[in-house]
Amino acid sequence: MRYTTWLLSLLLGFVGVAQAQTTPLNPLTVSFQEACAGITLENLTPSDLCMAVMQAHPSPAYSTIPLDSITLENYTFYRLNGSPILYDAPNGAGVSQMGQGFNYVRAINTDIPGWIQTESELWVRAEDVVAVEPSALRGLHIDDGLPEPFAWILGNLFTAPYPGGPQAAETGLRKWRYNLVYIFASVEVDGWLWYLVGPDQWVEQRFVAKSLPVERPDGVSGRWVAVDLYEQTLIAYEEDTPVFATVISSGLTDWETNEGVFEVWYRLTVGSMSGSEGEHDAYSLDAVPWTMYFDGDISLHGTYWHDGFGYRRSHGCVNMSISDSAWVYEWTRTASYPLDPQTQTPITYVYVYSSGEYIN
Repeated sequence: MRYTTWLLSLLLGFVGVAQAQTTPLNPLTVSFQEACAGITLENLTPSDLCMAVMQAHPSPAYSTIPLDSITLENYTFYRLNGSPILYDAPNGAGVSQMGQGFNYVRAINTDIPGWIQTESELWVRAEDVVAVEPSALRGLHIDDGLPEPFAWILGNLFTAPYPGGPQAAETGLRKWRYNLVYIFASVEVDGWLWYLVGPDQWVEQRFVAKSLPVERPDGVSGRWVAVDLYEQTLIAYEEDTPVFATVISSGLTDWETNEGVFEVWYRLTVGSMSGSEGEHDAYSLDAVPWTMYFDGDISLHGTYWHDGFGYRRSHGCVNMSISDSAWVYEWTRTASYPLDPQTQTPITYVYVYSSGEYIN
C-alpha cells in the first residue's frame, strides 16, 4: 500500500510542493539500471524508485511475429526409432534400412492405417515412428531500439526470493518457458549472475537468454542478423536499428558455430540435411525449412525436432523455430539493398559473436 500511494502521487505530481524542490524521477521514463543501481549483494532492498519502476514495468510488451501456419499445418514430422526398414508399398517389399542415428522424416501420406509414406516415397511402419510437435516459439517485433535489457525464461521455474536462494512455490513467482522478463539489476553469487526480474524475484543467468544490442560491424549494411553464442539469441537489424529478436540454438562443443562476419551464399525454402553417416552422431533430416547457408555448410534454418531454444543443440548450424526462420528468410529476401553485383540479389550479413565466455 505504501508503494502504491507513493507511485500514484509521483505520477500525478505533488500538490503544494515549492517549485524550488527537486522533482523525483518518473518511474515510467527512468532507466531501469539507474533506478535500481543501489542494489548489491550486501544491500538487496530496492529503493522506492526501483520498486516503482518494477511495478510500472511488470514485463516486456513486445508483440510476436506471425505464426508460420502454412508450414506448421501442412507438414507432419516423425522421428524414426532404431533402424527401421523402408518399404516400396504398405506390406510391400523392404528396399532399404535406415542406419542408427538421429533420423526424422516428413510424412506425405498417412491415409493407410499402420503406415507412413515419407518424402522419399518409401513407406515405414507406424509402429517404427513417433510424431513430433514443432515448437510454436515466435520471436519479437522490436520497435523501441531495445533500451532496457530483457530475457526469455528457459524453463518452467519459480523465482528465488534472493540471489542464490531456492526456487519455491511459497516464496517465488511461477515463470513459464519463453516468458519474457525485464532485468532490473544483477549481482554475482558463486561465479554466476543472478538477475532481479521483479520485486523479490531473482533468476540465475543459466536459466535465461538475455537480449543484448551489438554494434554493427565494419563493412556490414542493409539488413543483417547478429547471433550471440553466449546468450543464444539472435537480433535482426536494419542498419543500426534492431527490429526483431529471438532465441536460438547453436553448435555443441564438438561442432561449435564459428564466430565472424559472413554473407548468406545460398537459400532453400525447404531441403534435406544429413551427415556423419555410419558414425554415432549420424543424422538424417527431411524437409528442413527456411535455410540460409552462410559459413560453408553451416546455416540458419527452421527446426522441428526440438524445442530447446536458448541452449546449444546443433552440429554447428543456428537452429531457429519454424516461424522465426520463416520471418528472417522473408525479411532478408525482400531487402532492397545492398545487392550482390553478380546475382543482383540482396546481400544478407550474419555476424556471429559471443558476448561472454561460455563453459563447455
